[in-house]
Amino acid sequence: MERICLFPGTFDPLTLGHVDIINRSINLFDKIVVGVGSNANKTPMFTAEQRLEWIAQIYKHTNKVFGAVYDGLTIDYCKKIGANFILRGIRYVSDFEYEKTIADANRTMDSSIETIFLTGEPKYTSVASTIVRDIIRNGGDASPFLPQAVIDTIKSRI
Repeated sequence: MERICLFPGTFDPLTLGHVDIINRSINLFDKIVVGVGSNANKTPMFTAEQRLEWIAQIYKHTNKVFGAVYDGLTIDYCKKIGANFILRGIRYVSDFEYEKTIADANRTMDSSIETIFLTGEPKYTSVASTIVRDIIRNGGDASPFLPQAVIDTIKSRI
């Protein structure tokens, strides 16, 4: 059976912390779908199309990582794409507490889909899209937190 994984998030913008989790999970799965989901609690800075473009650019040299946009419950999207795993990155204990609650609900809805937690590299624990967006909005240099494809997009807008 093919090991298909969904890595859901808003990825607004895609950060080095996200890339770290994806890169370290490539050997764990046959296919990773980076699922750009919509979150009613968040107003995106970048379009979903832009976020998909970053994923495609960064992972153009592998046939294992793909971007996709989805709405609704993550567990339902997993079923739609045949994913048996959900990947989540953990920076702090508070992340784990929040993510475990979601994982428990997902397991209740479909026990055949496992949530896998990867802890981020320590050098990326301070990287959060919310903070990066604030730096960008206020004219700061967010490049230490971002992959080159994202940096290039931001520079082209200035």
